[in-house]
Amino acid sequence: LGACRIHGDVQRGIRAAEHIFELDPTSAAPFVLLSNLYSASGMWDDASNVRKAMKSRNVQRKMGSSCIEVEKRVHEFTVRDLSHPQDKEIYAELQRLDKQLKEAGYVADTQAVLHNANEMNKEHILCYHSEKLAIAFGLISTPAGTAIRIMKNLRACGDCHTATKFISKIVGREIFVRDASRFHCFKGGICSCGDYW
Repeated sequence: LGACRIHGDVQRGIRAAEHIFELDPTSAAPFVLLSNLYSASGMWDDASNVRKAMKSRNVQRKMGSSCIEVEKRVHEFTVRDLSHPQDKEIYAELQRLDKQLKEAGYVADTQAVLHNANEMNKEHILCYHSEKLAIAFGLISTPAGTAIRIMKNLRACGDCHTATKFISKIVGREIFVRDASRFHCFKGGICSCGDYW
């Protein structure tokens, strides 16, 4: 299903999802992937119907989160998280980073946003992914030059991956991210995965 999204093959994706539904009707993965495939293809009504089907079958989607340990305490972030006691400082750091990222040539990958929104809103959504919040917190909470280590429960999105490469170069730090697929070591604008994950 993920490959069908990348290649825009909606019909094959539908067939694959139907087979997965037969094997495990309680798994959220085929619902989410099919909804993402429809969204990426601009088929917003179909994506909405898949999400409604999920809800009617009481299938729960796993919320994405990113964790970072600072001074022997684990801090967990979700998308657009405002629950952290230092949220104002974290968001200020993200604003500062966003400016530097754009000056360095970073362009948000708005194709990663699977919501029916305009480009500006899509960029805003991407800016506050859990991984970026965790990185911003790491930057303001650890000494300059030290490595930042993040753990994610889901696969990193393409935009966060690209942004993290830029951030590692801008701030001159190694950033290690363990996502659901692999370990990534970002250093000097390059990732150890070679952009294949």
